[in-house]
Amino acid sequence: MVNLDLKPLSLPGLELKRPIIISGPCSAETEEQTLDTAKQLAANGVKIFRAGIWKPRTRPGAFEGVGTVGLPWLKRVKEETGMFVGVEVATAHHVYEAIKHGIDLLWIGARTSANPFAVQEVADALKGVDIPVLVKNPVNPDLELWIGAIERISQAGIKQLAAIHRGFSAFEKSEYRNHPQWQIPIELRRRIPNLPIITDPSHITGKRDLIYDVAQEAMDLNFDGLIIESHICPEKAWSDAAQQLTPADLKVMLDKLVLRRAAIGDTPRNELDDLRKKIDQIDAKLLEIFKERMMISEQIGKYKYDNNITILQTRRYDEVMKDRINKAQKYGLGEEFVNKMFETIHEESIHRQSLVMNKELAKKEK
Repeated sequence: MVNLDLKPLSLPGLELKRPIIISGPCSAETEEQTLDTAKQLAANGVKIFRAGIWKPRTRPGAFEGVGTVGLPWLKRVKEETGMFVGVEVATAHHVYEAIKHGIDLLWIGARTSANPFAVQEVADALKGVDIPVLVKNPVNPDLELWIGAIERISQAGIKQLAAIHRGFSAFEKSEYRNHPQWQIPIELRRRIPNLPIITDPSHITGKRDLIYDVAQEAMDLNFDGLIIESHICPEKAWSDAAQQLTPADLKVMLDKLVLRRAAIGDTPRNELDDLRKKIDQIDAKLLEIFKERMMISEQIGKYKYDNNITILQTRRYDEVMKDRINKAQKYGLGEEFVNKMFETIHEESIHRQSLVMNKELAKKEK
């Protein structure tokens, strides 16, 4: 458990209830585009407007944002719509400029949160500031790095903190731009229970037609809000066109969301407790089975030592994986899940066999 001195997110005159909705274009491109998008979003009930001012891009030559010149546009958004405005910051200079122009909310992007030196620079610039600061997960699936970034901002005196779950880069191909890897933000919630988590379906999916499913899953997990990119004309967007919704489409999507109760009444709770007890019983059986399996792995390790056989037998491993995946399909279990499970089991089996071999070798040397 990580203990942070946090207080609830708030903005002057606005109670931030679940789900917190933050929306706006990936990039502020022109003053007209920024203001028109904001007005349409405001008309549909969105209270917090986001826009990229400084854009960290993968390759040189890509559009990297309009920079400080766009901050007065956001001031106009506040004046003409009454919305609160937020931007991403990656350097101390960004923080100073954003605060100087009255920005209400800041977030630290995935590329920045992956670099402790960069996060510390931002943290130092935030000392004495009292506004909400959101920290995106690093691009790589590293929970400790994410928590470390959050702790650095907390140590700067920021008490209004939240995490943004925007998915993680992966080598293997996926339907997502960044794989959600839900188990990581779930573990973050377990480690820091009072830290709000806001999911970013736009960056997770990279495709507007997948945004609703990811947004609904975030709500089903009782996460606290959504940050979704919206543009008046997505097909003409200067960056990330495929993952942006029009304000009208965003409203349709948000109206479809089902918000489930975080607390449950007496009767449903009793039924749910019964089901959870069944899960607990099955998990206990699984642990017994894993114990038995590992004991057999240790026996195999002893046999391999006695007969001078190497631990790793790739042909056998390939046969096991193929067989288990085929069987799992008959039970309706996902291939990715089964792959990960048996890869973990195999890794532990190898570890156990290695311990046995080293133990036997130590005996012999005595």
